[in-house]
Parts: sequence; C-alpha cells; structure tokens
Amino acid sequence: MDGAYKMEDNTSLVRGAQDIAKVVKKQTGRKGNAGLEKAQDEYTERSYNRFQGREDDEYYTQEGNYGGEANEDEGSSDATEGHDEDDEIYEGEYQGIPNATQNKDGIGALGQPVRDDYKDRLELETERKADEEELAQQYELIIQECGHGRFQWALFFVLGMALMADGVEVFVVGFVLPSAETDMCIPNSGSGWLGSIVYLGMMVGAFFWGGLADKVGRRQSLLICMSVNGFFAFLSSFVQGYGFFLFCRLLSGFGIGGAVPVVFSYFAEVLAREKRGEHLSWLCMFWMIGGIYASAMAWAIIPHYGWSFSMGSAYQFHSWRVFVIMCALPCVSAVVALTFMPESPRFLLEVGKHDEAWMILKQIHDTNMRARGQPEKVFTVNRIKTPKQIDEFIEIESDTGTWYKRCYVRVRTELDGIWSTFMRCFTYPVKDSTTKLAVVWFTLSFGYYGLSVWFPDVIKHLQADEYASRRKSFENEIIKDFDFNFTLENQIHYNGTFVNDRFTMMKFKAVTFQDTVFNTCYFEDVTTLNTYFRNCTFVRSIFFNTDLEPYKYPGSQFVNCTFIHNKTGCQISFDDDYSAYWIYFVNFLGTLAVLPGNIVSALLMDRIGRLTMLGGSMILSGISCFFLWFGTSESMMIGMLCLYNGLTISAWNSLDVITVELYPSDRRATGFGFLNALCKAAAVLGNLIFGSFVIITKSIPILLASSVLVCGGLVGLRLPDTRTQVLM
Repeated sequence: MDGAYKMEDNTSLVRGAQDIAKVVKKQTGRKGNAGLEKAQDEYTERSYNRFQGREDDEYYTQEGNYGGEANEDEGSSDATEGHDEDDEIYEGEYQGIPNATQNKDGIGALGQPVRDDYKDRLELETERKADEEELAQQYELIIQECGHGRFQWALFFVLGMALMADGVEVFVVGFVLPSAETDMCIPNSGSGWLGSIVYLGMMVGAFFWGGLADKVGRRQSLLICMSVNGFFAFLSSFVQGYGFFLFCRLLSGFGIGGAVPVVFSYFAEVLAREKRGEHLSWLCMFWMIGGIYASAMAWAIIPHYGWSFSMGSAYQFHSWRVFVIMCALPCVSAVVALTFMPESPRFLLEVGKHDEAWMILKQIHDTNMRARGQPEKVFTVNRIKTPKQIDEFIEIESDTGTWYKRCYVRVRTELDGIWSTFMRCFTYPVKDSTTKLAVVWFTLSFGYYGLSVWFPDVIKHLQADEYASRRKSFENEIIKDFDFNFTLENQIHYNGTFVNDRFTMMKFKAVTFQDTVFNTCYFEDVTTLNTYFRNCTFVRSIFFNTDLEPYKYPGSQFVNCTFIHNKTGCQISFDDDYSAYWIYFVNFLGTLAVLPGNIVSALLMDRIGRLTMLGGSMILSGISCFFLWFGTSESMMIGMLCLYNGLTISAWNSLDVITVELYPSDRRATGFGFLNALCKAAAVLGNLIFGSFVIITKSIPILLASSVLVCGGLVGLRLPDTRTQVLM
C-alpha cells in the first residue's frame, strides 16, 4: 500500500509540474519574441561566464552537448537534464550547435511566432536585415576572440599567390606581344587584339566570378576561376595559330578576372576591424610581386632566343613560350594551396550553414591559440546568429525533363541569381556608395592604365627617333659580284641595283630596300627582322633556306625566281637585341617603385583613414602628371614613371579596402566584381584614347589624365568613412 501511495504521489507531482510548465509557457508566449530574445541573451551571458577557461572536452561533456554518462546520484543524465516526460525544454538549457532545421534562433520557442509561410517577402527581408545587423556585431566579437595569428598568415600567403597571378597576367601580355607578333607573323593591324582581348576576358570574368562567389562561396569560386586561368595559360604556350592563341588568352583572362574581387572579400572576412585596413594593404603587395616576377622572368628568358626547338617546319617553340609557362606557376601554386584552406565562415553564416561556420571559427581559434602557446584556451562561442533564409523555390523537371534541360534550368537560375544580386547593389543603403565607387574606379583605372601604356610608347618613340637618327641611307648604288656574309643593320637603300651578288649566312636587321633591282642573286640562310623589300624586282634569283615571307615583299615582282626550303613562320634569332633587355628593365623599375607606396599605405591606412589616403593619393597623382611636360629624355621619363606609380598605388590599396568594407556580405564579391569589371573597361578605353594621341601630341594625354584623376579623388573624399565600422 505504501508503494501505491508513493506511486500516486509521484504521478501527481509529475502532472503538477507539467501543468505549471504549460502555464508558464502560455504566460511567456504572451510576451512574444521580446521574452525570447531576453532569455537568449541571459543564456548566452551565462554560457560565456560559466565555461570560460575550461577544456573543450570537459565543456561539452558537462553540459550534455553531445551526450554523456548518467549521474548515478540523481538518477538522470546530462543529456536529459532540463527535460520533462513530454521532452519539453526548460528555459536556458543548452541544446548544442543549432542547425538549419531549427528555428532561426536555435532554441525552443517560448512563444508561438508566426510561420514564415504567412509572411510576405518584405517582412521576411526586414527580419533578415535585422538578423544581419546583429550578426555583424557578434561576428566582430567572435573574430576578436579568435585572434590574429597563424591561420590569417597562412591564408594571407595563399591568397597572395592568387593575387600575384593576377599581376603576372597583366604584365605577361606586354612582354609577350613583340615576340608573339614576330613568331606568328602577325601584321600590325592585328597586333592590338592580344592586349585588348585579355582585358575583355578579365572584365567579363570579374563580374561573373564575383557574383558566383556570393552564391557558392569564396573558396569554391576562387578555386574554379584560378583553375581555368592556369589551364588555358599553360595551353597558350603550346598553340601555334594566332587565332587559337587569342582564344586561350581570352579564357585565361576570363579566369583570372575573378581573383581580385574574391581574394579581398575572402580575406576581409577573417580579419578583425583593427587589423583589416593594414593587412589588406599588405596583401596588395603581392600584385606588385607579380609584376616584379613577370619582369624578371621576361628579362631572364625571352631574349635568349637559343632556348628554342622545332619539330619539323610546322612547330616552333621559342623562348617566349617558356616565359608563358613560368608565368603560370603562381596560379598553379595558388590552386594547390587553396585546397587546404576552409571556406569563409562569414559566407557560411549568411547562407544559414551554422554548424560548418562554427567548426571553421573554432579551427581558426585553436590554430591561433596553439601558435601562441595557449592550447588550453577554450573557444567560448556556442551560438551564432544566423540570418533568416528566404527560400527560392525552383521547379526542375527531374522526372520528365532531359539532362540538358535540367542543366539549362540550373545555369539559368544561377545567372538570374547573380543578376539579382548585382541589381541589389543599386538599392538602399549602398546605392549612393556604388555610384561614387564606380566614378572613382573608372577615373583611377582610366588614368593609370592610360598612362601606363603611354609611358612605354613615349620611351619607344624616343628610342626610335634616336635609332633613326643613326640610320644610313644609300641611293642609286650599283653592286656587282659581291659576297654579303655579315649583318646589315639600320639601313635604307633607294633605287639600287644588285647584280650577281651572294647573300649567305647573314642577318638583315631594320633594313629597307625601296625600288631596288636584284638580278641573278643568291640568298642562302638569310634571317631578317623588320626588313622589307618595297616595290623591288627580282630576276632569276634563288632563295634557299630563308625566312623571307611574302608579306616582306610589298609591291615587289619576281621573274623566273626559285624558292627552296623556305622557312615557315617568323624567326626570332637576334641574340644582340639589347632593346628587349631595356624594355624589361624599365618595367622592372616601374614596378619596384610601387614598394614604398605599399609600405606607406599599409602603415597609415588605419591611422589617417581610407578616404584621406584615397583622395590625397589621386590628387597628388594628377598633379604629378604635369611634370611630364619636362620629360624630354629616356631617363627623365623613367623617373616620372616611378614617381607616378609610387603615388598611385596608395589610391589602389585604399580603394580596395573601402570597396570591401562598404558592401554587406551577401553582395560584397558581386559589387567588387562589377567595379573591377568597370576598371578593365576603363583600361581598354584608356589604351585606345591615349594610344591614338601618343604620336600626335603629349599635351592631350597629360591634361586628360590629370583632370580625371583629380576629379576622381574629389569624389572619393565624399565616400562614407568605414574605418570604425564592423564588416556588414
């Protein structure tokens, strides 16, 4: 009987406890979501204070996160502590890492919130915006707790290799162009396509890969785009036809176009606020390192024309192709290293992948703490705010549709998503910032790339004028029965006559024959460079093993002439071509001049502010253009080039930092990609405009570059100051 009474008492107590819990739940439900948020805040505070300084394993076992042994004294286990018979959850009980299937706060609801099915899209977006603001503040505290250490430095060098590959891609075109033109016999009318088509590929790639990074992740997008760049850059070194070569460089530029927007978005999301400006500026140095690497490789490889081989007469592999392979190495290294890096935890939180983000943040914390000699320090974060996910339902005919229809729907959906994210860059609150940033990016790129093309062209023209002043002219000469077996260089022959002469084992370099007659002459093992026979007449002449292609005989006539073993393709065989060394050396100096500007911008970015550095650097760069009026020699122009590059790099660094910080995480890479695409479009436009005026006058390029840089700097000063803001 005693047992029966005891059982009855226990049953009554259990039922009473259940009734009390239900009453409390109803009363709390009337308070709505305010009570829920208050309970969560109290819970989070208790969790931080309670578990500070404990070991990870001990922390999880004691709180029953992932299960634990039963407590024999109390007859219950940690796993069921805080639960009643109906599995109802008491307020404040820790439930482990919330997952996407739970409600947005990851804890049992204290009230009865309205289901998302009954809310309109505007209300859902408002709730998501509030969640994102809360996440921004909490994420900043989490990154500060993780610290800055070994993980950030490892990611710094990995992303630096990707940024280095972008710098190499920009410089490789200019270095390869002269040799590729000669090797592939490209006429002057088609030589400009190579530089323009690479920038076109980078422009499209920046927009596409930036948008994709906001859809599939920073790491995944960067891996794919760098793989595309590395594959087609490597392939372009082996192709022979000019059309296929252009196609490979186009796709290579398309791949590398995503490097800049994705790299800066990726790295900014693992940096604390006080470290962001400085370390993003240090990251910019890898672009300079890429330029130095390309210049050094070109200087060391391309002029060595002996580093070549051929397979018959159809396949030629010259030294510039070896240079292209070497320039693909930074990209390959970045792809390999990226496979060991995790995804950006901030992106994972934006798309609702709470558990994955928490594990990566814990990895960052533990990696940095071990490097500091504090392996016992516990990662105290147990709940991170996840923004409300607005589901997009897509109908795909999985049963009746064919595979290509499903692929088409999937691709179209992704492109529509990229476009919709891009359009959100022109909505409140980033609409004004996008407009001002577009003006600054366009003006800075237009002035910088325009003058970057103008400087080498001016130096080339100065060299050409000096070279032409030493040209020897021969007119109405008659040469009979003479053996030419030496190099003829920088000469022009008018109305000459060569009778029964032999040209054997010799080289023509920058030689022009105008209205000249060759009667019964013999050409054997002749190599030419910039040599033309204009309106000449060849009578009973023999050509054996020469590289005299038809385009080198404009307006000429052949009477009873014989061609034997004519060399196909244009030959590069001048080991004494010192002009190549000079061009590479000038570019090397111009790139190296960026180093002081990089150091200054990194040290002062967080001290004087991004806007001051951006506006001041662009205005000083515009003023420095006026000193070009006094550039009358090669040495003076090289000095102006170094000064201009050193002043401009601070503007580029600060603009990268501002762009990353102004856009929220769900459209950061998309906005950056759009602005970077606009940058490449401005570069192409600047090349066309400055290139057309470089021969006529230098006043228009100088005034144009100065005005756009100063105007862009003034607009940049009106951008919002992001130095003290968290990463939204």
